[in-house]
Amino acid sequence: MRLVFAGTPEVAVPALDALLASGRHEVVAVVTRPDAPAGRGRKLVASPVAQRAEEAGIEVLKPAKPSDPDFLARLAEIAPDCCPVVAYGALLRPGALEIPEHGWVNLHFSLLPAWRGAAPVQHAVLAGDEVTGASTFLIEQGLDSGPVYGILTEEIRPTDTSGELLTRLAEAGARLLTATMDGIEDGALHAVPQPADGITLAPKITVEDARIEWSHPALRIDRLVRGCAPAPGAWTTFRGERLKVSGPVKLITDAAELAPGSLAVGKNSVRVGTGSHEIELGEVQPQGKKPMRAADWARGVRIESGEQLGL
Repeated sequence: MRLVFAGTPEVAVPALDALLASGRHEVVAVVTRPDAPAGRGRKLVASPVAQRAEEAGIEVLKPAKPSDPDFLARLAEIAPDCCPVVAYGALLRPGALEIPEHGWVNLHFSLLPAWRGAAPVQHAVLAGDEVTGASTFLIEQGLDSGPVYGILTEEIRPTDTSGELLTRLAEAGARLLTATMDGIEDGALHAVPQPADGITLAPKITVEDARIEWSHPALRIDRLVRGCAPAPGAWTTFRGERLKVSGPVKLITDAAELAPGSLAVGKNSVRVGTGSHEIELGEVQPQGKKPMRAADWARGVRIESGEQLGL
């Protein structure tokens, strides 16, 4: 089939690569978000998908909105059979959805109808799910509500961060998306409506959502740290300044002696009290500095008796 691939971040690149290497489908163009400021200089930088498409010599379309008349006209000229989508990041309207014969088929990183929305992997980790996966579905006007072509499952490991889990899902999902394109072309694959039960939502995780409440149980804090890594990053405060907390944190199963947020510094460890068990911090990032081992940070700031996190 003639394909126009839609995607923006690094997580979409494995799927583009898989379609380029399929030997069966022709990726004739890519749709991605416009160049965005990045780095200290805030220079405009093309998205990872745009950069990969340019390397492959593929036409790149960067509409401000996918409803722009010029974009719709060009898409109609290209006349794709199908538009596979991975993390494109813009709302598709009927004018665009109606152009390809087989519609726009999205690779979504959850087992639909669970975790519909922008942050399915993060929410799966935050909720303590033991299994997640990926789904390919036909895009319609509802939020990730279209009929499903195929799924795969993936175990969530006890130490997984969202970033680690998403990397595995991106690689496995690339194969699923390619197989879905094959099935659509063969006519052997038909989308099945999602069940009405089991719908959960996964809105974007904000910086405020990532703030650690030390009165919460240790297990919940562990999930928050892992679920918000690498972005937006779980955080707390120390001496009035923001302190990012990244993994892994270690749950201490001995009887808790520290009050929530209270610190205990050893030679090579930093423990914090929570609403249940204590935890040992792995890596932290003080405001304006690079990430470092929690023990190195503690030695540098010379924590005094009675000091707490979260104040």
